[in-house]
Amino acid sequence: MTVKTDKGNEIAFGPFRLDITRQLLFRDSLPVPLRSRSLDILSVLASCPGKLVTKEDLMDQVWPGLNVGENTIQVHVSALRKVLGEDIGGRRFIVTVPGRGYRFVAETTEPIDPARQEAVSQLTLPDKPSIAVMPFQNISGDREQDYFADGIAEDIITALSRMRWLFVIARNSTFIYKDRSVDIRQVGRDLGVRYVLEGSVRRTESRVRITGQLIDALTGVHLWADSFDCDFADVFALQDRVTVSVVSAISPTLEKAEIERAKRKPPESLTAYDHYLRALASMHQWTREGIDEALRLFKRAMEIDPTFACAFGMSAACYGIRMANGWISDLDREKAKADELARRAARLGPNDAVALAMAGYALAYVVHDLDTAADFVERALMLDPNLAAAWEYSGAIRAWLSDADTAVERLTRALRLSPLDPLLPRRYNMIGFSHFIAGRYEEALSWAKRALRVQPDYLPALRLVAAAGVQTGRTDEARAAMTRHLQLDPTMRLMKLRQYNPTRQPADFARFAGALRKAGMPE
Repeated sequence: MTVKTDKGNEIAFGPFRLDITRQLLFRDSLPVPLRSRSLDILSVLASCPGKLVTKEDLMDQVWPGLNVGENTIQVHVSALRKVLGEDIGGRRFIVTVPGRGYRFVAETTEPIDPARQEAVSQLTLPDKPSIAVMPFQNISGDREQDYFADGIAEDIITALSRMRWLFVIARNSTFIYKDRSVDIRQVGRDLGVRYVLEGSVRRTESRVRITGQLIDALTGVHLWADSFDCDFADVFALQDRVTVSVVSAISPTLEKAEIERAKRKPPESLTAYDHYLRALASMHQWTREGIDEALRLFKRAMEIDPTFACAFGMSAACYGIRMANGWISDLDREKAKADELARRAARLGPNDAVALAMAGYALAYVVHDLDTAADFVERALMLDPNLAAAWEYSGAIRAWLSDADTAVERLTRALRLSPLDPLLPRRYNMIGFSHFIAGRYEEALSWAKRALRVQPDYLPALRLVAAAGVQTGRTDEARAAMTRHLQLDPTMRLMKLRQYNPTRQPADFARFAGALRKAGMPE
């Protein structure tokens, strides 16, 4: 959907900048993850500041030709309000006109000059070939097959990531462009890469066709294009052919024998693989319901194929996401389950970087076995030096072991490999916590606030704002953060926090807990 405005294709309001052409929302130059329909609604409302936009107008512009209920609009508007921070600060950008529609009431300002903004935000190209793989389009005519198209792109990213000489952007940063019409040259500038791979997948009951094209993101020139057809049963060989073709297009002087094409062993059952791909789609929703569904689907994949290492590792990681968001219902039981799944993943996939990284994260954050976790994650990095998640988990473990400077270095590497990742709040916050461990409280507070600007209700970041606020003398700010934390998780106590926080050195945790106590966290 395209919205024409008097001010062009960018609208600035408060700390936000809405780029309508690229369908991206930024806060303080940081990308804000938001579903495409919610962005469409925001574009319509922001293009008519102060004017009533009826529900009928929204339906006509956002869902042309479709019959959707009013509740659907309300769900998206609620999501917008949360992202814009209206629930926390009381500042209103969108006002409901009962029974009629909505009005955008924020004062808009002229956006930063695009040329100047581009010069500021453009990332420096790495000193080796760099590539971003875009979400593959599902042209099967069945939206239920989106998960399969997503899985094809993810497997190509995984295979390319194992080329040690190639800089590969992580899946979470490229998938922010899913279902959006984008300028490939702008994508290259956003992600700091020279090459972009895009493609499509058409799947029938027994056949699959994958098309791909490699584009020089600096010039927009198409360097390579091809299509591949096969029986669905041969899909893994098909993915391998696509990967080899892309790599050959980037470095034509390299012999195929020199190309490291270590791929994780696919499950023997395609049904198990289907369940795994569906679980990933649910996991990437980052909601409580999504994680519950992912656990159910990963379990099914493991039942069908008990040797599927990645399914075990991803399932273990789900318990870490549950813990970070306060969704744990039975801590002892879920710790034991995460422990079992993580160790099984490592046994099944000793050469699978993804399985090892996810197992390491679960063992560190949920089980607090930092030494074993560090071993798993370091092996993952040896296998796949472009795996952003492994760099993140390695950095987090170093922070919990009080090696703050190494932690910051490794977490920063994760940010560079996936600059638009929806997991940015977690990585920002861990950088902040590393600074807190080192006694750099101003830096800790700055990074925690950065995390909250992207995800306002992220519990670990609220705790860090509270602790760092106390240490920097910002008592009111610290108490406000703690008040919000306890509203979101009324059960949190200092005694309980010790079960959640894997920091090894008692003195480090005591300093953190002492600051939280002063901010108002109950014993």
